[in-house]
Amino acid sequence: MSDRAVRISRQGGPEVLTIEAIEVGDPGPGEIRIRHAACGLNYIDIYHRSGAYPLPMPSGLGMEGAGIVEAVGEGVTHLKPGDRAAYACQPVGAYATARVMPARSVVRLPEFLSFEQGAAMMLKGMTVQYLLRRTLPQGGLQPGDHVLFHAAAGGVGLIACQWAKALGLQLIATAGSDAKCQLALDHGAAHAINYSTQNFAERVQAITGGKGVKVVYDSVGASTWEGSLASLRPFGLMVSFGNASGPVPPVALGALSAKGLYLTRPSLFVHLSSLEATQEIAGDLFKAVESGAVKIAVEQRYPFDEVQRAHRELEARSTTGSGVLLV
Repeated sequence: MSDRAVRISRQGGPEVLTIEAIEVGDPGPGEIRIRHAACGLNYIDIYHRSGAYPLPMPSGLGMEGAGIVEAVGEGVTHLKPGDRAAYACQPVGAYATARVMPARSVVRLPEFLSFEQGAAMMLKGMTVQYLLRRTLPQGGLQPGDHVLFHAAAGGVGLIACQWAKALGLQLIATAGSDAKCQLALDHGAAHAINYSTQNFAERVQAITGGKGVKVVYDSVGASTWEGSLASLRPFGLMVSFGNASGPVPPVALGALSAKGLYLTRPSLFVHLSSLEATQEIAGDLFKAVESGAVKIAVEQRYPFDEVQRAHRELEARSTTGSGVLLV
């Protein structure tokens, strides 16, 4: 049976996703060939498919997977055929039964993790690592500090709730329903706000005694932007790392001056620009999971052929936690 991959020839809705036969080939220098057991589903896949983050056409899709290394190219020393492995990386193309890809982006998957967990956790977990451990406000974060985390019932958010609790942080979660708020609380959030029924900025000020939070981690974008700025204390840090509700409008820098706020728009893939950095970030994530501080639950599983349904449900925000395509 030939290998298969999800392909798009134009941007659009889930209907543009097709499954095609492919020839995978052999890895070149610095590359590996990996045979997937599971592929991760992430909101960035929606951005790529819709054109919010344009791709050259035609294109594959997907940035996260786990499986078995089948072959390694010249110069690859940290992996060998037969290794269990996982990754989150560019270029896109993880929605496939197998692929050739840069070896520097791939790490060994510990035995205590399943392939499904590996495919579900790498992009989301390493995102949380660079946010909570590397993207920090002035003076850093100490136990007891309040942080605001939007979309906290999603795959990234539920990992953040757990990891923040392990670090002693008071994470204030936002989500779009009471059920999702309860899910965030169950995963370690100190407080939860339903931003579809409450003014989250007012609630943050009430929770913090009018001080505001040191940092806001915001993947929602346009609809939460003003409230996020209003939730920060003086010299607080605004971290905009996604735009699920649409891109943030052009920013008037003067809007930051009243409280001396800091603003950053980071990306995981800048942090994963070298083999050494990737190994370090993934290693920190694996330690957090092995210790029990962070548990990786796969909440949605879709057959490979049902990728359109997976995208419809992900885009409608009807999912919680992490989901995978099963190869």
